Amino acid sequence: MEIIPAIDLIDGKCVRLSQGDYGRRNVYSDSPLEVAKSFEAAGIRRLHLVDLDGAKAQHIVHQGVLEQICGQTSLIVDFGGGLKSDEDLRIAFECGAQMVTGGSIAVKSPAVFESWIKAYGPERIILGADVSEGRIAVSGWTERSELDLWSFLEDYIQKGISKVICTDISRDGMLKGPALELYAKILAKYPELHLIASGGVSSITDLDDLKAAGLPAVIFGKALYEGRIQLKDLNKYIC
Repeated sequence: MEIIPAIDLIDGKCVRLSQGDYGRRNVYSDSPLEVAKSFEAAGIRRLHLVDLDGAKAQHIVHQGVLEQICGQTSLIVDFGGGLKSDEDLRIAFECGAQMVTGGSIAVKSPAVFESWIKAYGPERIILGADVSEGRIAVSGWTERSELDLWSFLEDYIQKGISKVICTDISRDGMLKGPALELYAKILAKYPELHLIASGGVSSITDLDDLKAAGLPAVIFGKALYEGRIQLKDLNKYIC
């Protein structure tokens, strides 16, 4: 199972929200670059970088941080938040992102998102499926769309998507365990999908449970920042 730490950005700082609420944030570092370097030093190869300011502003805000991390580490970065246009996508890739994640764009401008899949391929375009009470949430999780998770996944899998980050918003940042039952249902329906779990991881046991459930990858952050998981504890997944 691939281990993918997350860095979420507000005001250029490394933060974590609780259940996607911008008013409930913890600031963990003024230097996302140094956090990224600590992950690299521990042997981690992937990073999930989210521009939360960009998600609210509807365009990329922290391309400078993206460029710093991509330019000064060897981490394979997937970038999300604020990707709403071809220009945003161009900026993200030129700043060094190897993959991008699109959630709101896939709901609000499906023709644009589909054109990205066709132009760059499913290896570089990841679908963000952020779920709140069975519905897909957008705009930095500040809005809940009318789309249900299952029709959303089915539509984009038919359009060529092979990688999906699925976040149960009710669990994100709450350290109460991942949505194992939901992920098991998704994998049962779409066994070939590269499903990336996100939200709720609180311990190494949670990671072990996700691996046992067949998840190919997991994103987590708060458990690291709160010291519930130590970087050295991840050696069995990194090696």
